[in-house]
Amino acid sequence: MRRLALPRRLRRRRHAAQDSGFTGGNEVELLRGGDQLFPRMQAAIRLARNEVWLATYIFHSDATSMALADALIAADRRGVRVRLVIDGFGSNASLRELQARFAGSGVAMAVFRPMDRWWRWLQPGQLRRLHQKLCMVDSEVAFVGGINVIDDRFDLHHGRTEQPRLDFAVALRGGLVDLVGQSVRAIWSRAWLGRDFDDALLDYVPLRRRLGLWLTQVWRGPQRLRQDLDEPVPRLAPMCAAFVLRDNLRRRRTIEHAYADAINEARRSVDIICPYFYPGQRIRHALRRAADRGVRVRLLLQGKLDYRIAGWAAQALYAELLGHGVEIYEYTPAFLHAKVAVVDGVWATVGSSNIDPLSLLVNLEANVVVLDTAFATHLAGEIDTAIAVSQRVSKAGGSGLRAMLRRAVVAWFAYVFLRVAGAAGRY
Repeated sequence: MRRLALPRRLRRRRHAAQDSGFTGGNEVELLRGGDQLFPRMQAAIRLARNEVWLATYIFHSDATSMALADALIAADRRGVRVRLVIDGFGSNASLRELQARFAGSGVAMAVFRPMDRWWRWLQPGQLRRLHQKLCMVDSEVAFVGGINVIDDRFDLHHGRTEQPRLDFAVALRGGLVDLVGQSVRAIWSRAWLGRDFDDALLDYVPLRRRLGLWLTQVWRGPQRLRQDLDEPVPRLAPMCAAFVLRDNLRRRRTIEHAYADAINEARRSVDIICPYFYPGQRIRHALRRAADRGVRVRLLLQGKLDYRIAGWAAQALYAELLGHGVEIYEYTPAFLHAKVAVVDGVWATVGSSNIDPLSLLVNLEANVVVLDTAFATHLAGEIDTAIAVSQRVSKAGGSGLRAMLRRAVVAWFAYVFLRVAGAAGRY
């Protein structure tokens, strides 16, 4: 087994590396879209012997989604413990159909911050949603990514589409599987118990003393793997990867830091695919500095918009980024939902987190970061393929004054949203 020294970008910031919890000996397989993910998930569920845990933002009621629901029911009938948690906003449209489908079975479905009554909107913290897409089976295999449980060729707002949306997930085996399981258990328990207090209050409650270790884990999820990464770690072996969470407790900015640190240390290339792109100062500055020092920086963003305001937010930054030599492409063949990145052909991430205020400072998110040349090369190839069928943005639209006004309006909306959501700190 060869000695694996972590890249400087991970050793430079010890606390960031601790948050990321890198471990070796993992198998990480890239999956493109639901066409690859759902058959793998169903196969794993059919082989389950003990437990299945699943968390998702959207669990729709189309045929593809109901096939997965039936696999969960079949597992329950075999005596497998099945636990499902869905987001109350993202899955609100299909909630009644899901409840009817699971009625009479032992599948325990919890709803994270339900929105089934008008007065739910008045409860604190309702803007903070469960945006993770996680599945763990028997502590042997896990799935993490950006793919909701919905047909790739169906959009909730635009109906049937000819081409499948572009999206990715990963299949995991190894040490990270238990961390995924801990995270799903924690969020399911939190939703099942109905403990949706304002997250901000938790900063002032001594949970470990008052409520005990178990409830602390329910709220905080898996603990960090604390390793001193100032020195090479001989026991880390390929594939070296980390399961990175973003929550509203002690991991408020871990995903943002992971992106910014990798971009700051880039020497050759930075490739990012993101549908909702409005980064804060940390990532924006990192992208500009990388391009200024000669790094090829490519962004693949939405060309076929599902939410117009999200497109405006990204476009408000075009002039700034293009002025520093950042290459911007818009994906037009289908809707774009992927949240992936590759830096220098070795650092790669796949997950649920967009690069916008909602994901980086409000929602519950989960990404996998991989340090492996083969995996990064595979993902980079997918990015190249997507860019090849996309349109390059040569200049920012609108006049100078118009662009400035648009950017000011978007920044104001982002500021107001973050204040209403209770997000603290600068963005």
